[in-house]
Amino acid sequence: MLTVHSDVLLPEETTRIAGMAVTTAARTGFDIGRRLPVTAAVQRLDALMNATRLRTSQIQAIGKHHRGVRGLTRLQATIALVDGGAESPYESLTRLILIRAGLPKPETQIHVVDEWGHTVAYLDMGWRDRRVAVEYDGAQHWTDPRQRRRDIERLANVEALGWRVIRISSDMLRTPAVIVAKVRAALSSR
Repeated sequence: MLTVHSDVLLPEETTRIAGMAVTTAARTGFDIGRRLPVTAAVQRLDALMNATRLRTSQIQAIGKHHRGVRGLTRLQATIALVDGGAESPYESLTRLILIRAGLPKPETQIHVVDEWGHTVAYLDMGWRDRRVAVEYDGAQHWTDPRQRRRDIERLANVEALGWRVIRISSDMLRTPAVIVAKVRAALSSR
Protein backbone atom coordinates (compact mmCIF):
# COMPACT_ATOMS: atom_id res chain seq x y z
CA MET A 1 0.00 0.00 0.00
CA LEU A 2 1.24 3.46 -0.83
CA THR A 3 0.28 6.46 1.28
CA VAL A 4 0.86 9.94 -0.10
CA HIS A 5 1.12 13.06 2.05
CA SER A 6 1.33 16.64 0.92
CA ASP A 7 3.61 18.79 3.05
CA VAL A 8 5.71 21.91 2.88
CA LEU A 9 9.40 21.09 3.02
CA LEU A 10 11.83 23.84 3.90
CA PRO A 11 15.14 23.87 1.98
CA GLU A 12 17.11 22.72 5.06
CA GLU A 13 14.82 19.69 5.45
CA THR A 14 16.04 17.99 2.27
CA THR A 15 19.36 16.67 1.08
CA ARG A 16 20.67 14.68 -1.85
CA ILE A 17 21.88 11.10 -1.71
CA ALA A 18 23.23 9.61 -4.93
CA GLY A 19 21.60 12.49 -6.80
CA MET A 20 18.15 11.83 -5.33
CA ALA A 21 16.35 14.42 -3.21
CA VAL A 22 15.39 12.97 0.18
CA THR A 23 14.34 14.38 3.52
CA THR A 24 16.96 14.80 6.21
CA ALA A 25 17.04 12.41 9.18
CA ALA A 26 15.46 15.12 11.35
CA ARG A 27 12.60 15.73 8.92
CA THR A 28 12.08 12.00 8.46
CA GLY A 29 11.95 11.62 12.25
CA PHE A 30 9.48 14.48 12.47
CA ASP A 31 7.16 12.79 9.98
CA ILE A 32 7.49 9.31 11.53
CA GLY A 33 6.85 10.64 15.02
CA ARG A 34 3.67 12.49 14.11
CA ARG A 35 2.14 10.02 11.66
CA LEU A 36 2.67 6.52 13.01
CA PRO A 37 1.09 4.98 16.10
CA VAL A 38 3.33 5.68 19.10
CA THR A 39 4.78 2.17 19.52
CA ALA A 40 5.65 1.81 15.84
CA ALA A 41 7.03 5.35 15.77
CA VAL A 42 9.24 4.72 18.81
CA GLN A 43 10.65 1.55 17.26
CA ARG A 44 11.45 3.32 13.99
CA LEU A 45 12.81 6.48 15.60
CA ASP A 46 15.03 4.44 17.93
CA ALA A 47 16.48 2.75 14.83
CA LEU A 48 16.85 6.03 12.95
CA MET A 49 18.57 7.68 15.91
CA ASN A 50 20.87 4.69 16.38
CA ALA A 51 21.82 4.64 12.69
CA THR A 52 22.30 8.38 12.20
CA ARG A 53 23.02 9.79 15.68
CA LEU A 54 19.95 11.97 15.27
CA ARG A 55 18.89 13.70 18.50
CA THR A 56 15.35 14.45 19.67
CA SER A 57 16.23 18.15 19.84
CA GLN A 58 16.81 18.10 16.07
CA ILE A 59 13.36 16.59 15.50
CA GLN A 60 11.77 19.15 17.82
CA ALA A 61 13.55 21.97 15.94
CA ILE A 62 11.72 20.91 12.76
CA GLY A 63 8.42 21.22 14.62
CA LYS A 64 9.14 24.86 15.49
CA HIS A 65 8.95 25.67 11.78
CA HIS A 66 5.70 23.78 11.24
CA ARG A 67 3.39 24.90 14.04
CA GLY A 68 -0.16 23.71 13.68
CA VAL A 69 0.53 20.69 11.45
CA ARG A 70 -1.36 17.53 12.25
CA GLY A 71 0.21 15.07 14.70
CA LEU A 72 2.30 17.36 16.92
CA THR A 73 0.73 15.97 20.12
CA ARG A 74 1.54 12.43 19.01
CA LEU A 75 5.07 13.54 18.10
CA GLN A 76 5.66 14.87 21.63
CA ALA A 77 4.36 11.65 23.19
CA THR A 78 6.66 9.66 20.92
CA ILE A 79 9.73 11.80 21.55
CA ALA A 80 9.27 11.33 25.30
CA LEU A 81 9.76 7.58 24.78
CA VAL A 82 12.52 7.31 22.17
CA ASP A 83 16.05 6.24 22.99
CA GLY A 84 18.69 5.94 20.29
CA GLY A 85 20.46 3.24 22.30
CA ALA A 86 18.03 0.52 21.28
CA GLU A 87 19.62 -1.83 18.78
CA SER A 88 16.45 -3.58 17.58
CA PRO A 89 12.70 -2.95 17.39
CA TYR A 90 12.25 -5.67 20.02
CA GLU A 91 14.58 -3.90 22.44
CA SER A 92 12.44 -0.80 21.93
CA LEU A 93 9.27 -2.80 22.55
CA THR A 94 10.74 -4.35 25.71
CA ARG A 95 11.68 -0.91 27.01
CA LEU A 96 8.18 0.42 26.25
CA ILE A 97 6.58 -2.47 28.14
CA LEU A 98 8.65 -1.61 31.21
CA ILE A 99 8.01 2.14 31.05
CA ARG A 100 4.27 1.73 30.42
CA ALA A 101 4.09 -0.55 33.48
CA GLY A 102 5.31 2.35 35.59
CA LEU A 103 8.90 1.19 36.08
CA PRO A 104 11.66 3.80 35.97
CA LYS A 105 12.97 4.48 32.48
CA PRO A 106 15.93 2.16 31.92
CA GLU A 107 19.28 3.32 30.63
CA THR A 108 20.29 1.68 27.33
CA GLN A 109 23.60 0.18 26.25
CA ILE A 110 25.11 0.10 29.73
CA HIS A 111 28.89 -0.28 29.55
CA VAL A 112 30.01 -2.85 32.13
CA VAL A 113 33.71 -3.05 32.99
CA ASP A 114 35.67 -5.33 35.28
CA GLU A 115 37.96 -4.26 38.13
CA TRP A 116 40.78 -3.56 35.64
CA GLY A 117 38.60 -1.36 33.42
CA HIS A 118 38.22 -3.95 30.65
CA THR A 119 34.89 -4.10 28.85
CA VAL A 120 32.84 -7.11 29.94
CA ALA A 121 29.59 -6.24 28.16
CA TYR A 122 27.22 -3.66 26.84
CA LEU A 123 23.85 -4.49 28.37
CA ASP A 124 20.72 -3.74 26.34
CA MET A 125 19.03 -1.82 29.14
CA GLY A 126 18.84 -1.59 32.88
CA TRP A 127 19.34 0.34 36.06
CA ARG A 128 23.01 0.81 36.84
CA ASP A 129 22.37 1.96 40.43
CA ARG A 130 20.66 -1.36 41.24
CA ARG A 131 22.73 -3.52 38.91
CA VAL A 132 19.63 -4.92 37.23
CA ALA A 133 19.70 -5.47 33.48
CA VAL A 134 17.24 -6.64 30.85
CA GLU A 135 18.64 -8.34 27.78
CA TYR A 136 16.52 -9.00 24.71
CA ASP A 137 17.85 -12.12 22.99
CA GLY A 138 16.91 -12.57 19.35
CA ALA A 139 16.71 -15.99 17.70
CA GLN A 140 20.46 -16.17 16.98
CA HIS A 141 21.13 -16.16 20.74
CA TRP A 142 19.21 -19.43 21.05
CA THR A 143 19.99 -21.18 17.74
CA ASP A 144 23.65 -20.39 16.98
CA PRO A 145 25.88 -22.61 19.16
CA ARG A 146 28.83 -20.19 19.08
CA GLN A 147 26.62 -17.23 20.01
CA ARG A 148 25.01 -19.29 22.76
CA ARG A 149 28.45 -20.18 24.22
CA ARG A 150 29.56 -16.52 24.13
CA ASP A 151 26.29 -15.49 25.79
CA ILE A 152 26.74 -18.02 28.60
CA GLU A 153 30.29 -16.78 29.30
CA ARG A 154 29.27 -13.14 29.04
CA LEU A 155 26.32 -13.62 31.40
CA ALA A 156 28.53 -15.40 33.95
CA ASN A 157 31.04 -12.53 33.83
CA VAL A 158 28.34 -9.88 34.23
CA GLU A 159 26.69 -11.73 37.12
CA ALA A 160 30.10 -12.16 38.78
CA LEU A 161 30.25 -8.35 38.90
CA GLY A 162 27.01 -8.27 40.90
CA TRP A 163 24.47 -7.76 38.12
CA ARG A 164 21.10 -9.49 37.99
CA VAL A 165 20.17 -10.10 34.35
CA ILE A 166 16.64 -10.82 33.12
CA ARG A 167 16.70 -12.32 29.64
CA ILE A 168 13.76 -11.77 27.30
CA SER A 169 12.90 -13.61 24.08
CA SER A 170 10.38 -12.73 21.38
CA ASP A 171 7.75 -15.17 22.61
CA MET A 172 7.91 -13.59 26.08
CA LEU A 173 6.81 -10.25 24.57
CA ARG A 174 3.34 -11.81 24.23
CA THR A 175 3.09 -11.93 28.04
CA PRO A 176 4.25 -8.49 29.14
CA ALA A 177 2.90 -8.97 32.68
CA VAL A 178 5.41 -11.79 33.22
CA ILE A 179 8.29 -9.60 32.05
CA VAL A 180 7.19 -6.72 34.26
CA ALA A 181 6.79 -8.99 37.28
CA LYS A 182 10.31 -10.41 36.86
CA VAL A 183 11.87 -6.97 36.44
CA ARG A 184 9.87 -5.45 39.29
CA ALA A 185 10.94 -8.30 41.60
CA ALA A 186 14.58 -7.87 40.62
CA LEU A 187 14.46 -4.12 41.20
CA SER A 188 12.71 -4.57 44.54
CA SER A 189 15.32 -7.08 45.70
CA ARG A 190 18.04 -4.53 45.11
